[in-house]
This record gives sequence, C-alpha cells and structure tokens, in this order.
Amino acid sequence: TQPDQREPVVNTPPDQREPVVNTPPDQREPVVNTPPDQREPVVNTQPDQREPVVNTQPDQREPVVNTQPDQREPVVNTQPDQREPVVNTPPDQREPPPSAAGLRERCDNPGSSVEPQQHHDAEEAEKSPFRSEHKKHQQRPTEKKSNCCSDCGKRFNSSVKLQIHQRTHKGEKSFSCDQCGKSFTTSGSLTLHQRTHTGEKPYSCDQCGKSFTTSGSLTLHQRTHTGEKPYSCDQCGKGFTTSCQLTIHQRIHTGEKPYSCAQCGKSFTTSGHLTLHRRTHTGEKPYSCGQCGKSFGQSSQLTLHQRTHTGEKPYSCGQCGKSFGQSINLKVHQRRHTGEKPYSCDQCGKSFVTSDQLTLHQRIHTGEKPYSCDQCGKSFTTSGSLTLHRRTHTGEKPYNCGQCGKSFGQSSQLTLHQRIHTGEKPFTCGQCGKSFCQSSNLTVHQRRHTGEKSYSCDHCGKSFVKSDQLTVHQRIHTGEKPYSCDQCGKSFTTSGSLTVHQRTHTGEKPYSCDQCGKSFGQYSQLTLHQRTHTGDKPYSCVQCGKSFGQSSNLTVHQRRHTGEKPSSSDQCGKTFPTSSQLTVYQRTHTGQKSYSCDKCGKRYSGKRSLIKHQKIHEGVVS
Repeated sequence: TQPDQREPVVNTPPDQREPVVNTPPDQREPVVNTPPDQREPVVNTQPDQREPVVNTQPDQREPVVNTQPDQREPVVNTQPDQREPVVNTPPDQREPPPSAAGLRERCDNPGSSVEPQQHHDAEEAEKSPFRSEHKKHQQRPTEKKSNCCSDCGKRFNSSVKLQIHQRTHKGEKSFSCDQCGKSFTTSGSLTLHQRTHTGEKPYSCDQCGKSFTTSGSLTLHQRTHTGEKPYSCDQCGKGFTTSCQLTIHQRIHTGEKPYSCAQCGKSFTTSGHLTLHRRTHTGEKPYSCGQCGKSFGQSSQLTLHQRTHTGEKPYSCGQCGKSFGQSINLKVHQRRHTGEKPYSCDQCGKSFVTSDQLTLHQRIHTGEKPYSCDQCGKSFTTSGSLTLHRRTHTGEKPYNCGQCGKSFGQSSQLTLHQRIHTGEKPFTCGQCGKSFCQSSNLTVHQRRHTGEKSYSCDHCGKSFVKSDQLTVHQRIHTGEKPYSCDQCGKSFTTSGSLTVHQRTHTGEKPYSCDQCGKSFGQYSQLTLHQRTHTGDKPYSCVQCGKSFGQSSNLTVHQRRHTGEKPSSSDQCGKTFPTSSQLTVYQRTHTGQKSYSCDKCGKRYSGKRSLIKHQKIHEGVVS
C-alpha cells in the first residue's frame, strides 16, 4: 500500500531494466532519475539511516534478524512493510531460485524481479571491485550460475557477465574508439585497444624490464624466467605456459580442426590460422613496412622484415655466439651443437632437425609435388622451387653482385658468387683440412673418406654420392634432355651443360686466370688450368703412385691396371677404356670426319689426327 517500497516500484511499472535499455531512447539513468521514489531519496529522507540504527541499538544485526519478525529495513524506514516482509510473503523468494523450476523461469523471463538486485550488484561492482569480489564469494553457495542466457542456455555467476555475453548474440558493440572508430562489447576491451594508439604498457617485468599492455601478458612473460608450465597434457605429459596452448595441443591427439574456410573447406586447429588462410583468398596484406612500403599478411612477418632494415639479431647462441633474427632459427642452430634430430621418418627411419625437412623428405616416398607451374605445368615439392622455376620463364634475376654487377635468380647463388671475390671457404673437412665454399660440397667430399654412396639407380644399381648425380644418371636410361638451347635447339640433360653450351654462341668466358689472364667458359676449366701454373696433381694412383691433375685422368689410368674397358662398339663389339676413344672409333664405321684443317680443308675423324696434320703446315711455314 506504500508507494515508497523497492519491490513494488520495480515490478509494477512497465519500464523494467531491459525494456529501458532496449526500447526507449532515454537511457537507464534518465528513467531512474525521473520517479520521486528512487533508492537514494528513500535512504536520505529518513533521519534514522542504517548506521545510526546499528550503532544505537544494543541488539546487533543478527539478533534483530533472529528475534524480530520485522527486519533491519523496518527499523530504518519506520514502515511496517519492509523489504524482508515483502520478499518473504510472495512465493518467489531468493532461496527457491536455485531449483530447476526457478532456473527455467529465469531463462524464460530474463526481466524478472531479480533484475533490480542484479543491477544494484553491477553498480556496486563498478564502485568497488573488492566489494564486488566479496559479494560474488558470498553468493556462490546460494547462486551457482543462476543467470541463464535465453538464446544459448549458457549460465553465468553474475548478471553483468550475462549482459556482456548477450551482446555476442545481438552484435551490440557499445564502446567505440574515438581515434579509429573500432567498436567493442566491453569498456575493458576498448581500454586495451586504446593502448595500441597511445603505446601505453603499464605492466613491467621486474627482472628484465620488458613492458606489456595487460597484466595477463606480464604473467605469461614471467613464466619464461621461472620456466613454469602449469598446464600439462594428460596423454603425452607435455607442459604448456597457458591453458589455450594446451587446448590447441590436445587437438593434435584428437585430430580436431574446428575452424573451416567457407571458400575452400580447409580446416584449421585455431581461429588465427583460419584468419591467415583467408587472406590467401582475399590477397589482404594489412601490415606495411614504413621504410620500403612492402606489405605482409602477418604482423610477425612484418617484424622479421623490419629486422632486415635494422640488422637486429636479438637471439644469440650461448655456445658459439652466433646471432639470429628469429628464435626458431636459434633453436634449429643449437641442434647442430647437440646433434638432436627430433623428427624421424616412419618409413625409412631417417631423422631430421626440423619438421619442414621431414615433410619434404616424406614427399620422396609419396612422390607428392603439390606446387605446379601455371605456364608449363611442371610440378615441384616445395613452393621455393616453384618460385625459382618461374624465373626461368620471366628471366628475373633480382640479386645483384655489388662488385661486378652480375645478377642471380637466387640469393644463395649470390652468396656463393661473392665468395669468389672474397676467397672465403668457411666449410672445412675435419679429416684432411680441405675447405669449401658450400656445405654441400663438404658433405660430398666427406663421403670420399667414408666411401658412402647413399643414392643408387633402380635400373642398373649404380650408386652415387649426391641425389642430383642420380637424377642426371637416370636420364641416361630415360633419354630425357629437358634443357634446350633456344638458338640451335640442341638439348642437354643438365642446366649447367646448357649454360656452358650457350657460351659457344655468345663467346662468353667469365673465368680468368689471375696469373696469365687466360679466360675460360667453365670454372672447372680454370681450376685445371691453374694447376699448370702450380704443378698441383691432387689425384694419385694407389698402385703405382702416379699423380694426375684431373680425377677423370686417374680413372682412365686405373683401368690400365684393372684392364677394364667399359665402352664397347654396338656394331663390332670392340671395347675401349674411355667413351671418347669409342666415339673416335665409331667414326670408322660411319665415315664421319668432324675435324677439318682451316688451311687446306682436309678432314679427320679425330682431333689428334688434325693436330698432327696442322704441324705439317707449321713446318712448311717455318
């Protein structure tokens, strides 16, 4: 019957909390201020407020509650119908709501009479976080997630969390950034976002001084100092710093990939990977370098790129002091010291330092070549190989030598070329001390000491030290010559042979002797020529001790001891120690005479016969 009671004011008028927020243009605060019977007026108009009553009466709060039928509120308001009587007489009391029927009623009717008290809790939470946490703690025994979402049924401990959650269904983002206009569902999210504009990082590590925008990020960072990994996988025992890392890791065991691309259907274990994948469809590259303008799809890629401008290498090896721009490169480098190869092939048992190396190796077994050229259709096992191949069509050579101006299609080729100018040979054999420009050359050289030939031909059984040697050899059986000269149409089994051949058209001889100035079309020819100055003969016969400047000459010489003649004529069956001797002999069957004298025109089947003939002219002239 009294107009100044809390429950009647909230329940009888149509303007309850949710209606006030959603339907009228005047927001919650105007509605609260216009009626005369608000909460603060009731408290302020009465002279006997709560604290005077508590202090003046000898019977404290608990005695009043237990002995008097009218609770504390009647004493304050001097009205007989106080809050407790109003709450106790109706059937909808505070204790019953945890029952199943009461919870269902709250889910069906979010605007029930419990909302005013929840609104009061929200206001108190904003005023004092400590009191809010204390109130939440007091409510846990009686209200266990009693706030239910009517859309999805999810429950929350407080009405504030429920309100924030419901914004995800409504798409409501009430908090906007005044600098970029981006919107957020909570004021806390807006505050964190604004720090990206201001650069504010209020949380600092007391060990290394690094600063962070959130306290949670600081907590995670501190675990890098302590080594703490509180979250462990119950299947393999691996530990993690954060619970989300554990969740993502567990998907490796379950195979779960809950995030799918709507365009191609590819699935991913994390939403972040899906976001990055979508950019392959849209071509979006939102991160740009401020110095050169190059754009990237990931912020981490931009960070790594910027280090190419600054030269920063923040990750150093504790054993040898070598520095790296990425932490993963340091981790891989450290495995060279430890010899660790954690990734092994389940088919052949071969182990690798990185998972990428294992993936590439497994394609040898499966024959998978997922990267195809859109111009010629040729397929490759890696995207990098496809990129390099495309440059054969475009002729692009983006890497230039600063000393001689020569261009290359690969940065590794430029690095190797620069060592010609510097004379650097950083890879040394531990057994004989010989040095090499490339690590692969050292690996091949070391197999000479061990006699290892890991690559064998399945046609003839011949073994090779290098995989590319096997590839070239197999073309003998297949007859494949994939490299053709665009001037004369002649085909070759290797790109190197084509390059050397093209110099016969251009006359290019890029390799010069620094002692006599003589030039050569091949680097190997220069090496052999330099031995005429030095007298170096590094290839020795183990039977007679004779030395040779070329390994091929040693091979031919050893056949004299063994009697081996592997080259035979398919017409008469005659055998020869070398293929060149067989070629000259076969001209006796065909009558071919490829060598002609430029003075008299006489032709010969062999080069030596021509040289002998030319000496006759020299003798006549002299």
